Amino acid sequence: MSQTPDPAPDPEATAALERFKAQRVTAIYRLDLIAKGATISYEDGTPIDMASEKTRLEALVADMDRRIARLERSAG
Repeated sequence: MSQTPDPAPDPEATAALERFKAQRVTAIYRLDLIAKGATISYEDGTPIDMASEKTRLEALVADMDRRIARLERSAG
């Protein structure tokens, strides 16, 4: 009995997953900058509430972690 070989991963899907992982790394980098005291502002100079930005980025990274895990499981 022969087994059907696993299909090769879709190159476009693999590239999209790698880009998504890179976006996660960027979000983690921004969280690190916030932890070090960085502040950012809108183009008009209005400061961004860094506590809210930190919370938003933490939620974003957690969501990305879940989505990446799901995509990697489905990719086999």
